[in-house]
Amino acid sequence: MAEKQQIRAIKGVRDILPPASAAWNRVEQAAREVFASFGYGEIRLPIIEHVQLFARSVGIGTDVVLKEMYFFEDSASRDLSLFKQAISQFSVDLEDAVQRGGFAKSIRLFLEQLNEAVHSGEIPSTVDNLAAIERFQESVRAFDGALPVVTGQAVSNQFQQVVNDVRARINSIQIGHLIGLRPEATASVCRAYIEHGMQTLPGDVKLYYIGPMFRRERPQKGRYRQFYQIGAEVLGQSDSPGIDAELMEMLLAFFTRVGLAGLALDLNSIGCGECRPKYVEVLRAALLKVKDRLGADSQRRIETNPLRVLDSKIPEEQGIIEALPRISDHLCENCKTHFGEVRRQLDLRGIAYNLNWRLVRGLDYYMRTTFEITAPGLGAQNAVCGGGRYDGLVELLGGPPTKGIGFAIGEDRLMLSLEAAGKMAAEPSLDVFIVWMGAAAQPVGIKLAQKLRGAGMKVELPPEEFKFKKALGLADKLGARYAVLIGENEIAAGKFTLKRLADAVQTSVTEAELLSELKKA
Repeated sequence: MAEKQQIRAIKGVRDILPPASAAWNRVEQAAREVFASFGYGEIRLPIIEHVQLFARSVGIGTDVVLKEMYFFEDSASRDLSLFKQAISQFSVDLEDAVQRGGFAKSIRLFLEQLNEAVHSGEIPSTVDNLAAIERFQESVRAFDGALPVVTGQAVSNQFQQVVNDVRARINSIQIGHLIGLRPEATASVCRAYIEHGMQTLPGDVKLYYIGPMFRRERPQKGRYRQFYQIGAEVLGQSDSPGIDAELMEMLLAFFTRVGLAGLALDLNSIGCGECRPKYVEVLRAALLKVKDRLGADSQRRIETNPLRVLDSKIPEEQGIIEALPRISDHLCENCKTHFGEVRRQLDLRGIAYNLNWRLVRGLDYYMRTTFEITAPGLGAQNAVCGGGRYDGLVELLGGPPTKGIGFAIGEDRLMLSLEAAGKMAAEPSLDVFIVWMGAAAQPVGIKLAQKLRGAGMKVELPPEEFKFKKALGLADKLGARYAVLIGENEIAAGKFTLKRLADAVQTSVTEAELLSELKKA
């Protein structure tokens, strides 16, 4: 027999158990109700997508794609994939290569099947993949040329090098499409918008989503490798500032509904394709003057993405950053007008906000409005939600010219903040615990449980008979509010005994009176 071994959850993921899961459900239901009241519909997105979707939207050079995404090769041809694996692990020596020719036969057969798969479209025919296949073919030709002259130790070493080259190059061939677990959902929403022709729908398309995302990063408080987001997006032809303001209004209405207090809304405009690049160059020039006073990460970002320097949390850099040029002084007239109207629309709604010129987004398709909401109970990393306008993302993904704005709430961090605020109190687990005693009482209890559950109540009906004291003890441990007692006396009288467990008050009631009393409670 195999040795017994406990299998635990993977590092960075966790189980959400009752009663905590009930609190999560309440928060998610609040999101559904609030978002629906603003005209949003739920979109349920696949957890897996083509890696290329995020490489194009988030950026192939970002940490999210390069270091944090979980992805795998999804081969249409399992046989071809296994063939590739076998060749890459093939053990080759002179006897095998010369006398049996097993490796030679394998690579020639693989190459034949590979060319057929490319021709049929079974495997990706991208420029990079076709180049990798051509390099593999070159290695196979070199192998065939070296095979007849395998004699002597020196030649043997040379031949082994050729074999190693074949194996290395076969590993660079992509047999299937790269599939990844989604690290975020905005790109998926835009993909769905394009794929289903949603631009033909009337008005703005308002969508929300709830679900898990995946990133392989260092687990810490409120941050997991499988984490949850609640988000919403507006896609359409209008970039009216009223859309931006209403989106933030909806977000704050949701936080109010779930009881989260002490919130702060930070707001900024990061310009557009006309004024933002000019600001970036002004910022880069200013950063180069103080480069020697910055840390290694900030120095690297001067060339790759100067805006990210503004995100720095290093204490020694804060004074330097505060003296840098501000985006608000470099907005074009259209962006100034747009931002001014966003602020006016927020004022009309009575929404307070803080101007934060350091609140930026590093990707090119983000523009104009950007915002963030912070909450107490999360320490230094206290952001619970971030959002912004991303006009141009749909076009980047191959769709029609489209305006877009959205946000994502970190649900894990939201739940931590609610817990710190004492808003995670569990609801009673049970409304009613039915105590039945005697064989004749069980069918009566079953019928009563069916009626109570049909009325929307949470009911526990024991599958076996318990002694009276034990049954009430279990009811109390399960958190039931009431116990309904059914015994010989109750059946004879055609009534039930209703016991309120909080104070032990009990009354004798008919079925109609029981239902009425429980509904009032």
